[in-house]
Amino acid sequence: MRVNLKEVESGELIEGLITKASKAELPSKRDGWQFTWKKLGKTEGAEFYKLSTVEEPNTVEGMLMLTFINEEMLYMNNIEVAPHNYGSEGKYDNVAGGLIAFGCYKSFEQGKNYYLGYLSFESKTQLIELYQEKYGATFAMGQKMFFDPQAGKELMKKYLTIKLAENEEE
Repeated sequence: MRVNLKEVESGELIEGLITKASKAELPSKRDGWQFTWKKLGKTEGAEFYKLSTVEEPNTVEGMLMLTFINEEMLYMNNIEVAPHNYGSEGKYDNVAGGLIAFGCYKSFEQGKNYYLGYLSFESKTQLIELYQEKYGATFAMGQKMFFDPQAGKELMKKYLTIKLAENEEE
């Protein structure tokens, strides 16, 4: 899946690519990542996706972990941008947005029944407001949040380079 990354220094749009990550491609905490991706890689039923640029496919710009709950609902377990993309000094912007939008895309692909198009997740307390304001997530309770189908479609339009079907553009 292709995404639009923005090079912070130049403002130029760079083509990114989200692909399934093998266990060997999972980043390491010793390389500055916050999550222990190698350990998470042992989670049964989890799918891992990496975001890289088309020009540098071996450099991971961000990671996403998804699982399927009760064979109906897609859950975003973990999301992380690469250490070299942190904050305003990062190399690329739109990494987190692209990964979240991809998670929303997968929720339309894999979600079932009432959960079609819903992507649920738990947020760190300090990020709840960011998820609501920047990405359109809905707060449920505690630290539980979700993207509903409409919010997901908006994120997909903004970050992914796909054409939505006519009946999905509303």
